[in-house]
Amino acid sequence: MVAMLARWFRDRNIRVAILSRGFGAGLDGRNDEAKELEILLPDVPHLQKPDRLASAAIATEELGMQLLLLDDGFQHRRIHRDLEIVLLDAREPFGFGHMLPRGLLREPLRSLRRADIVMATRADQVDSQRLAEIRTRVQRFNPKAAWLESEHAPVRLRNAAGELRSTDWLCGLNVLGACGLGNPTGFIQTIRGCGANLVASMTFPDHHNYSAHDIQSLEKQARECEPSCDAIICTGKDLSKIDTPLIGQFEVWSLDVELKIRTGAEILDEYLERVVAGISTE
Repeated sequence: MVAMLARWFRDRNIRVAILSRGFGAGLDGRNDEAKELEILLPDVPHLQKPDRLASAAIATEELGMQLLLLDDGFQHRRIHRDLEIVLLDAREPFGFGHMLPRGLLREPLRSLRRADIVMATRADQVDSQRLAEIRTRVQRFNPKAAWLESEHAPVRLRNAAGELRSTDWLCGLNVLGACGLGNPTGFIQTIRGCGANLVASMTFPDHHNYSAHDIQSLEKQARECEPSCDAIICTGKDLSKIDTPLIGQFEVWSLDVELKIRTGAEILDEYLERVVAGISTE
């Protein structure tokens, strides 16, 4: 979503920067998301600091940015927002009904009242009745919020050497799926949706840093697959840390996805145009 928004504003010649906390950053000060966004958005600065006020000052005063995108910033209320967008994974939209650590919620559901837009992501992975139930529950808290639905559309395969392949290559292939995500189920289903035969999967915690032992475990799992494994498929975030096109004899490819708006694209455009109008009058 952040990548899509950044491209939208860059296409309109808005100087935009991304601010994020940088959870799980390595020794170089960047985490997996920063490395992936650097590939996707080479002309968009990405500042990673726990103190987002400090990042905002650098972005506006030193870099001359006109607009700031706060990645995962709904709870960071020290910075003024012109637009609040909340994403709910349609597969588990309400965090098992509890706040962290018992559930996945970072705030009570009543906080949805602050949202201007609520988007159900991975809407293609649930049925229409489930989407209607999610929307109804959201509207109990915020009947005025715009409702959007999107999917994570697979667009290409990419390896650590920068080579690209069509997702058609996956059709009929025996693959080992590997990912470090908060909710790996959606990624596994996306692999299957490309026609691949998922012979095994290995999941790790979100923002996982792959050790030499992890790489050895992936190779061992791939060797032991029945039927035999043809390739290891991961996410773009995982590829930035695995950082090799081969693990043993097995090719490693990331399945790159892009957010595709299924419902409400024109509504999103209207909201974003208002933000642009506000920039032009300042």
